[in-house]
Amino acid sequence: MNNEGKRIAKAVGELLKGKGYTLSIAESCTGGRVGDLITSIPGSSDYLKGGVIAYSNEVKKELLHIPGATLKKYGAVSIEVAKGMASGVRKLMKTDVGISATGIAGPSGGTPPKPVGTVVLGVDIKGKITTNIEHYKPPRESIKRATAIGLLKILKDNLEEIE
Repeated sequence: MNNEGKRIAKAVGELLKGKGYTLSIAESCTGGRVGDLITSIPGSSDYLKGGVIAYSNEVKKELLHIPGATLKKYGAVSIEVAKGMASGVRKLMKTDVGISATGIAGPSGGTPPKPVGTVVLGVDIKGKITTNIEHYKPPRESIKRATAIGLLKILKDNLEEIE
């Protein structure tokens, strides 16, 4: 576990506790790495309710209620799906905040419009959803690490904007 990830996870935890918010996580390409960063912080059970590793489209549809038509039209790595994952996990777990990561970690699976390293991050805070598209450099492990840290940074920035 790297220090930057732990540092950001700790800051996110302090912000969540300070606001009295609960958190849930929907991960695809990171395979649980975001949850691992969050739970590396003692006391994270005060705000983390749980997470879903929605690696397959079936789980995205069945558990997070992303319409099949959305997946077909935009693809699993899209703003629409990242929004749906963040919102879906927030509603499923009944939390104040839901976050999501979906992307192409490689080494295969990329296309010219969505090359390996393309990820979409989603943050849903009480129904206000923001997304970011990022492009990280391979190899696979670097993409997964950068995605997890990137998602927590965006969550931190969003939480800091709330009075």
